[in-house]
Amino acid sequence: MKIVNKKASYDYFLQEHFEAGINLLGAEVKPVRLGHADLTGSYVKIIGMEAFLIGARIFPYQFARPESYEEKRTRKLLLHKKQILAIKTKMDGGGLTIVPVSLYTTHNLIKIELALGKPKKQFDKKASLKKRVIERDIEEAIKGNF
Repeated sequence: MKIVNKKASYDYFLQEHFEAGINLLGAEVKPVRLGHADLTGSYVKIIGMEAFLIGARIFPYQFARPESYEEKRTRKLLLHKKQILAIKTKMDGGGLTIVPVSLYTTHNLIKIELALGKPKKQFDKKASLKKRVIERDIEEAIKGNF
């Protein structure tokens, strides 16, 4: 199951993508596999030489124990130190942030796709929406002719 953060491409110019593992508890794995998670409004923060996912919601599993379960807890991301160092230098140089783009499973592992993003201004968001509408109208016109 793939969970996509649609707001990421709307709010940021996504530049460089990379993949990381995520450290989850046992009760958090099944909801992710079922698609019961939300990445909207979440971000990645590098503290020391470790990366953490902040603000992502993984909803509780229906059949798990509800005691002491936090939907929005901070989760550690699994990256190599060289990757973290490279990301940190790029962030410091260009005013970029790390944005989670999607959460998915591969070969029984849960991975998260991250991207370096530069925040869009309000007029950039309007321009991208206008461009998308124009492209959709052109595609509809082409389909109507054939």
